[in-house]
Amino acid sequence: MPKITTCLWFDRDAEAAAKFYCAIFPNSKITDVSRYPENLPGERAGEVLTVAFELDGRPFTGLNGGPQFTFSEAVSFQIDVSTQAELDRYWSALLADGGAESQCGWLKDRFGVSWQVVPTQLGKLMASPDRAAAGRVAAAMMQMVKLDIAALEAAAAS
Repeated sequence: MPKITTCLWFDRDAEAAAKFYCAIFPNSKITDVSRYPENLPGERAGEVLTVAFELDGRPFTGLNGGPQFTFSEAVSFQIDVSTQAELDRYWSALLADGGAESQCGWLKDRFGVSWQVVPTQLGKLMASPDRAAAGRVAAAMMQMVKLDIAALEAAAAS
């Protein structure tokens, strides 16, 4: 089976981003750092070119490719959490030092990468055979920025 690695294009922040993410997620580490060689055009010789890292065992590459491309919500990373405490921890950590909240459990970290911090219960609540309950959950979620598990469960039960 082929190995699939997510590559994230940064201007110059790949190493800082990798360190940031590795500090947030368990079982994470930087596995390699490469630098721009002397013989390439431009003035980046010696600067970090790529950073290979793992987040909870999943491989990523951070590429310092320049300012040509930026992140958008078209691609995001979803973090499934079981408890409100876990949700709150990831939410706060990813917002640290300049991240921005969005809505419905979405945020952008300080590097512009989009994340969804989602309780595992949400899928079950939204797929309820009781369509009215599922609708109440969806309506409650649409009013939230950071998701509130108890409020979503209460919406389903009411």
